[in-house]
Amino acid sequence: MWNVLLSFSGLVALIQLLFLPFFPESPPYLLLQKGDKAGCLKAMKQLWGEGNYQTEFDDMMKEKAVTKGTKIMNVLEVLKEPSVYPQLSTMLLLLLSLQLCGLSATANLQKSIIPYVSLGVAISELISIIFCSSIIDRFGRRILMWGGYLLMALILVLLETSLLL
Repeated sequence: MWNVLLSFSGLVALIQLLFLPFFPESPPYLLLQKGDKAGCLKAMKQLWGEGNYQTEFDDMMKEKAVTKGTKIMNVLEVLKEPSVYPQLSTMLLLLLSLQLCGLSATANLQKSIIPYVSLGVAISELISIIFCSSIIDRFGRRILMWGGYLLMALILVLLETSLLL
């Protein structure tokens, strides 16, 4: 019954993919990245209901004013910045600790290829993190979530279909 359990995560991804278009963009994203004040206020009302959100809006405007002169760094610039080494070390430690979860050992693989599978999974996770963090600034979180959910649902449908055949 493990294939049913695997299909369940695909079903959840499909449901999220169907409902994502009905949710607005994040208000801070609309205001800080896009500069869309009307869209920000509309998203606040849609997410939080009717009310006066002038205080939250003013806070975001203060944040925009503070970050106006701040340079947005790309991935390579972040990797060269010494002040972020503790955070990068923590992320790297978490990424490496995922390799100790035993996922490759429980997949009924030959013992001789388990280290290579673990290394391949780690490399693909690292590439995914770098790729996603670099495109999120260009396209926003919504497009990234759409693509991720769509790809996850598609792959799980193909996997389940191939298992059934």
